[in-house]
Amino acid sequence: MGEFVIKMPDVGEGVAEAELVEWHVKPGDPVREDMILAAVMTDKATVEIPSPVNGTVLWLGAEIGDTVAVKAPLVRIEIAGEGAGTPAAEEKPTAKVEEKPAPKAEIPAVAPSQPAKVEAKTAEPAKSGVHVAPERQEKALASPAVRLRARESGVDLRQVAGTGPAGRITHDDLDQFLARGAQPAVVPAGLVRKTAIDEIKVTGLRRRIAEKMTLSTSRIPHITYVEEVDMTALEDLRTMMNRDRKPDQPKLTILPYLMRALVKAIADLPGVNSTFDDGAGIISRHHAVHIGIATQTPAGLTVPVVRHAEARGIWDCAVELNRLAEAARTGTATRDELTGSTITISSLGALGGIVSTPVINHPEVAIVGVNKLAVRPVWDGAQFVPRKIMNLSSSFDHRVIDGWDAATFVQRLKTLLETPALIFVEA
Repeated sequence: MGEFVIKMPDVGEGVAEAELVEWHVKPGDPVREDMILAAVMTDKATVEIPSPVNGTVLWLGAEIGDTVAVKAPLVRIEIAGEGAGTPAAEEKPTAKVEEKPAPKAEIPAVAPSQPAKVEAKTAEPAKSGVHVAPERQEKALASPAVRLRARESGVDLRQVAGTGPAGRITHDDLDQFLARGAQPAVVPAGLVRKTAIDEIKVTGLRRRIAEKMTLSTSRIPHITYVEEVDMTALEDLRTMMNRDRKPDQPKLTILPYLMRALVKAIADLPGVNSTFDDGAGIISRHHAVHIGIATQTPAGLTVPVVRHAEARGIWDCAVELNRLAEAARTGTATRDELTGSTITISSLGALGGIVSTPVINHPEVAIVGVNKLAVRPVWDGAQFVPRKIMNLSSSFDHRVIDGWDAATFVQRLKTLLETPALIFVEA
């Protein structure tokens, strides 16, 4: 028998290291040629590492979440043939690059953070990335005086319910326990103390999101401007257009109208459609309007980009929006479809809340947050009437956008959305 070493491949584009995000094998597993052993993530793409040989896994050189340098040993495989005990062969496997790049982790602060549900299983912590602390009998919290009384009374303090800070057992708690005849406090059926802790390693896309959030909030001084918008007329128009749409046309949501309104508002205030290279001190004001749409996926938050919204009508915006959202959810979006936005929309639909403080997608300088639409009473000068009201919560980079310009931009959006015919008027 011999031994075959697979090293971290050079994935190109000047990448010197990559993060290990998946193991598909463990020591002792049989492998065959072209079987995927692992997946690594760079800043630009997810790369699968195949096996070039048949054999059995002897050793894994990294844990999930580790950063592995190019040419570092990654997997050792026992192979059949002569030469057992000879130096291991060096292999340069061909990396398979998925069309599932490390997405741009644009994350509005309104985005929901769904905690992962980790089921405790018998596994190697180094491979699963999850450590589950075992249940254990903890020492009761109590002062030395309370402990002495408990010992003299023959009481196990673990049976006494503490009412002090952090569950500390007081003299009154011990008195009440003894008054009940030294019986444990009655606990409702089915209620038990839980002490297990699930430790979830931050890897892959979640790590990218965390890094992006840190970058955006640490380097961009945010100003958030909130305005309510009367969407009654637009909702009436949307209902009519959906009713009369052709079979090959998608159902319209609010977003295509907002995208077209953004294009028109940017024409009046082009500074919000910019990116800021704060290291070089250069503001790039873009003529093209590439709108990022924050999209929640099973893997986390991604931002597919509708390119050249300035050249798309309502129906074209809707078609492209649906296509990109599906690609993001299924993990088939390409790198080009997930990068290059010049301004971002964050929308949570019915979960949008009343007000939010969306986080700007660095290096952009503006993000528009869509809050929940609800029917509210509005005074029309003579009486209260029901109107469909929605708030826009928009954040701006205060180094680039002054408060007056931010307010003017949002007010222009408000006018366009409240008078939707203006969205269709060509300049």
